[in-house]
Amino acid sequence: MMKKDGHVHTPYCPHGTTDQLEAYINQAIEEGFDSLTFTEHAPLPPGFKDPTPEEDSAMKLEDMDSYINDIQILKDKYRHKITINIGLEVDYIKEFEHETKVFLDQYGKFLDDSILSVHFLKIDHSYYCMDYDENTFGKMIDIAGSLQNLHQAYYNEVLHSIHSDLGNFKPKRIGHITLVNKFQKLYPVTFSTDTSVKKVIQAIKEQKLEIDYNVAGLRKKYCGETYPEESIAKLAHKQKIPLIYGSDAHSARDIGKNYTHYDQLTNSN
Repeated sequence: MMKKDGHVHTPYCPHGTTDQLEAYINQAIEEGFDSLTFTEHAPLPPGFKDPTPEEDSAMKLEDMDSYINDIQILKDKYRHKITINIGLEVDYIKEFEHETKVFLDQYGKFLDDSILSVHFLKIDHSYYCMDYDENTFGKMIDIAGSLQNLHQAYYNEVLHSIHSDLGNFKPKRIGHITLVNKFQKLYPVTFSTDTSVKKVIQAIKEQKLEIDYNVAGLRKKYCGETYPEESIAKLAHKQKIPLIYGSDAHSARDIGKNYTHYDQLTNSN
C-alpha cells in the first residue's frame, strides 16, 4: 500500500513554524513516504473576519501564487523520490459558500488534492475559532448553552460542508471530523454523539468523499485521540470509505507521527 501523508502545513502558515518546504519533504522521504500533500490553510473568504486574537488562522491571498509556484518547483525536483501534491485546507463557513466557490474556481485547477474543514462556528451572531484554545472553547459552551449544544452545532456544520455545492473543485476529503473533541479532557463528553457522527459518516459515504484520519489529536494534551477516534475510523473503514492518514504537521518533525495507528487500523479486518 502506498504510504501517504495527506495533511501537511508549510512555512506559509502564520501560526506554524518556519520550517522550510524541503525540510518537510526530506522528513517524509526519511520516514518512507511515497506521497505528500501540502494543505496550507486557504485564505479566508473576503468579508470574513478572522476571530482569533492574532488573526493568523490562514495564509494571505497575496501569497497564493508563490505558494503554488514554490511547491510546483519542488514537485518537479523530487519527482523521482516522492510524489508531491499541491493542496489546501479550505475552511467551510456556511455564510461564505459563494465566496469559497469563487476562490476554488480561480485556484482549483492548480490543486491536486485538498481538504475541507470546519474550524469556525457562529454562535449567537458571532464567529469563534473552535480549536483556538480551551478558554475560547469554554466560552463557546457557555454561549451555546451546553457542551451538547456545541457538539450538535459542530456536527451540523460538518454535515453542511459535506453537502455544500462548492463547484467542480470542491475538496474531496473532510478534515478532522471530530475536532470538537480537542478539549475533551477538560470538558468530558457525558452524552452520546453516535447519532451525529454516524450521520456524518453516512453523508461522506453517499457523497463519495474521503476522511482525513488526523493524528494531531494524539499530540494535544487535552485530547489524546485521533480525529476521528478509533471506533469511528473502524466503522468508516468497514464501510469502504477512504481514510487518508494526515499528520497535520505544522513542523517538519511531525511528519509521519503516529503512523502506526493508521497502519494497524487500515490493515485490520
